[in-house]
Amino acid sequence: MSTEPTRPLADLSRLCVHTITTKPWPLEQAADAYGAAGVKGITVWRDALAGRNVAAAGERLKQQGLRIISLCRGGFFAHVDGAGRQAALDDNRRAIDEAAALGAPLVVLVCGAQPGQPLARSRAQIQRGIEALLPHAEQNDVRLAIEPLHPMYADSRSAINTLAQANDIALAVGSDMVGVAVDVYHVWWDPELESEIARAGRAGKLFAFHVCDWKTPTVDLLEDRGLPGEGCIDVRGIRASVERAGFNGFIEVEIFSKHYWAMDQEQFLSRIVEAYRTHV
Repeated sequence: MSTEPTRPLADLSRLCVHTITTKPWPLEQAADAYGAAGVKGITVWRDALAGRNVAAAGERLKQQGLRIISLCRGGFFAHVDGAGRQAALDDNRRAIDEAAALGAPLVVLVCGAQPGQPLARSRAQIQRGIEALLPHAEQNDVRLAIEPLHPMYADSRSAINTLAQANDIALAVGSDMVGVAVDVYHVWWDPELESEIARAGRAGKLFAFHVCDWKTPTVDLLEDRGLPGEGCIDVRGIRASVERAGFNGFIEVEIFSKHYWAMDQEQFLSRIVEAYRTHV
């Protein structure tokens, strides 16, 4: 990763916060708080839409001055049986419908894996699943971002564990509707990261950029992410790489943390803004 200096972000014009980051808040409270704090973007997790009119929820977010960046999440294509794969496709089509109704231009894909079958088979099922979704995505003008997950999740969450694997599938699918999401938590360790970011940029496949930090020691491999600056990830260096590759979109704070979910969420949001300005 290049060590050339990158300036901190002086304003919040590119700051997006995921609703899962402030999980205790319902969507409406999150929208009000994000808008009041000067946050300009929001990525909505599907659980936050439960029981709501999706189109009305989207209008509510826009009224707060929030740009809807993406909907999380689709994926989980890998299954040992055809019925499971078909159910995943049906759910992904619903996710695309929800994104279109919400006004989200992108669905982030956590691609899935299946214990008991080889990772290569899961990856093939993932590619076929994405290809099967393409007509529905095109019809609704919703793009799909393949998000590689850290190898510790290769058992059941994702057989796509490096940006190279995500790039390979996005390029093999061969559609402008399919690209990749770079989440620093999942890819910071990869010695090929900078070259693969550049590869995605050359191909026009850099659709999303997510930030948080890897705490040392971490006490939970899923729900102990840190604020940027709290751990060992070179967040600013990775940001420099994606920007050199042509990415100038929103920078999305996505934090799973039992510790932060337990604290006052107004205080947590203030810390998010401070960390973004200081360490991203």
